[in-house]
Amino acid sequence: MIERNTRLMKNARKSLAARYLNALRANLSQKGPGNGDSAQGLGRAVLSAGLATLDLAVMHEEAVIALTPSHDFANTRNGLLKRNGYFFTQALMPLEAAQRATHETNRLLQQRNETLRLHTAALATGNRLLKREITRRKAGEQDVKKGEVKFRTLFLESQIMQKKLRDLTHQIISAQEDERKEISRELHDEVVQTLVGINVELSALGKGASIGALTLKEKIARTQRLVENSVNAVHRFARELRPAVLDDLGLIPALHAYSKKLAERKKFKIHMTAFGGVEALGTAKRTVLFRVAQEALTNVARHAHATQVKMSISEIAGVIRMEISDNGKSFEVGKIFRASNKRLGLVGMKERVEMVGGKLTIESSPGKGTTVRAEIPFIHEKIKK
Repeated sequence: MIERNTRLMKNARKSLAARYLNALRANLSQKGPGNGDSAQGLGRAVLSAGLATLDLAVMHEEAVIALTPSHDFANTRNGLLKRNGYFFTQALMPLEAAQRATHETNRLLQQRNETLRLHTAALATGNRLLKREITRRKAGEQDVKKGEVKFRTLFLESQIMQKKLRDLTHQIISAQEDERKEISRELHDEVVQTLVGINVELSALGKGASIGALTLKEKIARTQRLVENSVNAVHRFARELRPAVLDDLGLIPALHAYSKKLAERKKFKIHMTAFGGVEALGTAKRTVLFRVAQEALTNVARHAHATQVKMSISEIAGVIRMEISDNGKSFEVGKIFRASNKRLGLVGMKERVEMVGGKLTIESSPGKGTTVRAEIPFIHEKIKK
């Protein structure tokens, strides 16, 4: 069965690679950037076949290599390079859209819908109470009035909740679009530009028939490094969406890996201490702690201008406590949560922690930086000694 699935996957990839080559060739023969529908259709076909972003990147690389002898990609004036990059970006869009924060969006919407359902149920209860009061109005008009007041209050609360749900939905959609723009920009700046470098090197190799063997080896080595950089970039995008180490090795290794890479990119130090028993938490709770740490560290990198960050995970009085403190700029926590356009990331952290029965607090003051503290119940999940 496994061999059959592998064979089917290989055949599907081979067929899609041929389609991709033909579609890219047709796109490059047009003037202007061309219509992105065919590229997006190929992206959807790759997604339907169960293939990943890396498979599509390899298909594009193979297609470019195949077209290099007949297309002068090194000439930036003929527009081939721009159409090539546009075609690849359009092909990536369906995969990117499917892999982003669909799960998170659905979770938040379901939670809001559940809250709305509860308020609707309360409204129905109030309505039933009101009807009872009406049937017994001979016992006293005052009771009927109280029921009407309660009904109106519940109705107003339901309307307020509906407005909050609409506002949150708009924020989620806006956040999704921002994330899509960000990954599209990163794919263009890193993967596409690296592939452009590969094209230039391959073009130079094709034209330099008289170069010596040593020079040829150096050019091939340079091209191989460019391919490796492109593959690493695609792998990094995949890890940022959902780190495999979190599921395979656990929360602590996942936090170590994420912290190390973030510290290297943003040039600040992260010191981490952790209670090993945290791995006894269920998958949902460990995921919540990872996402809270990810959001908190991302905010430090973007806004705090900190040089040092301390992250600790400990067991205190039947709870797992995670604290993330920095020595950077502070902000007014209350003002952020009261604002109508409150940061969706901070709201998401609070919602995640409360969803598993925990509590989130944020403290920030001038000269002391910011501390994010998440506490999650651990009473029934201790490791047996």
